Amino acid sequence: MSEVKLTVNGREVSRDVEDRTLLVSFLREELGLTGTHVGCDTSQCGACTVHVDGKAVKSCTVFAVQMDGASVTTIEGLASGATLHPMQEAFRNNHGLQCGFCTPGMIMMGVDIVKRHPEGLDDTTIRKELEGNICRCTGYHNIVKAISAAAKEMSTPAMAAE
Repeated sequence: MSEVKLTVNGREVSRDVEDRTLLVSFLREELGLTGTHVGCDTSQCGACTVHVDGKAVKSCTVFAVQMDGASVTTIEGLASGATLHPMQEAFRNNHGLQCGFCTPGMIMMGVDIVKRHPEGLDDTTIRKELEGNICRCTGYHNIVKAISAAAKEMSTPAMAAE
């Protein structure tokens, strides 16, 4: 057992965990943050994507103890109270989901994509960047549309400052 101390969605947490505990399991089982989904356990689907120190990470690929001292943001940490993050709002407005299982990972990846491409995004770039996230329902058209819409919203001066 090892103690892990990290900040999750702006809140400092500390727990004793087995060294083999995956970050996704820590988030879901220890902290009750079930928005991060377990899909394949092999880093193929992207349903478990979270942000670690501001970068997208598949949380089934890292151990919780490796995150000691890190800042982790899950889908539950994107909204500001009752106000959805622009990416969440764009997925809702553009019908970027069907069953919803992949949606948290897609949204977290979408935020990361926009941050890494401040010069702007085209559909081809968005599709290429989403290669590590699998959706079995939508055919990706509305997911791409949602990320594109959110990118425009996130590039406004007020959002860029956050």
